[in-house]
Amino acid sequence: MASELSDSDLRLLDGWQRDFPLVSRPYALLAERVGLDEDTVLARFQRWQREGLVSRVGPVLHQSCFASALVGMHVPSARLDQVAAYVSSLPQVNHNYEREHALNLWFVAACRKRGALARLLARIAQASGCEPLALPMEAEYHIDLGFSLSAPQQRTTPQRSGGRAVLPPAGSAQEALLHAVQDGLDLCAHPYRRLGLLAGLDEDETLRLLERWQRAGLFRRFGVVLRHRQLGFRANAMCVWNVDDTRVDALGQRLGAEPGVTLCYRRTRRLPQWPYNLFCMIHGKERKAVRALRNAIAGRLGLDAWPHAVLFSTRCFKQRGARFVPEEATHG
Repeated sequence: MASELSDSDLRLLDGWQRDFPLVSRPYALLAERVGLDEDTVLARFQRWQREGLVSRVGPVLHQSCFASALVGMHVPSARLDQVAAYVSSLPQVNHNYEREHALNLWFVAACRKRGALARLLARIAQASGCEPLALPMEAEYHIDLGFSLSAPQQRTTPQRSGGRAVLPPAGSAQEALLHAVQDGLDLCAHPYRRLGLLAGLDEDETLRLLERWQRAGLFRRFGVVLRHRQLGFRANAMCVWNVDDTRVDALGQRLGAEPGVTLCYRRTRRLPQWPYNLFCMIHGKERKAVRALRNAIAGRLGLDAWPHAVLFSTRCFKQRGARFVPEEATHG
């Protein structure tokens, strides 16, 4: 699919995954940059959203906004579709995949507080009859939530927050704006004006708040959010190692710096079911190419001296950004 995009398509999709214009008419500015008119640019984004190539145009919230965990579950194959549908129906779940492993269902759950996350996982266990193994992140080495189409191994520098993101006061217009923007901008000439109306704010105040949140690191990025599987990147592997705790950070920093690695972090082990602590994701169009890249990286870093596994994703049940959900929805 990515090979069918024109040069102007690639410039629109690749060039605005970060730093989307915080101006009154952002799509007019994009149109000017690629030599098109505003209506044409809007029509393209509307088509890409209908086709599922673009999830939304908006923020990716920093993970420090949430209590979150990657969760693995062993689900009997005869019940996998049923359990996956239930997990995907939960608003606190933002990614949900089948992967090649005894732990065959993997999802990310995010709640505002740790207690709410614990209650959510208990609810999933009771409803599914399967044990969720929660693997919270302990250290971040590289998280690039953009996805280059023209050069998939090209590195970008994600925005980093100096500490935990500061959320707006509960019940405020600022909180209402944050809830509204997480669904993405409307594809119209004045999207910030329309966004502000949802929170009772004018366009200027809306733009000031979004710019402030971006500077403060509340947003990892603000821009076009792509669905890489719909763009042909379906051979995606979660690569894991069980590295000695005294060496994992040094190796994780090196692994995270490797071209082609989009995510890299240390997570909690859950013995005996899950002994691995070092994770990375490699995305590609062909399984053979992803495997070759993974082997080359592991060879350079000497990673395969440690116990390891490769979990290719086979089905995507849900893919979207983490979102704030009212506390009462967490425990029904």
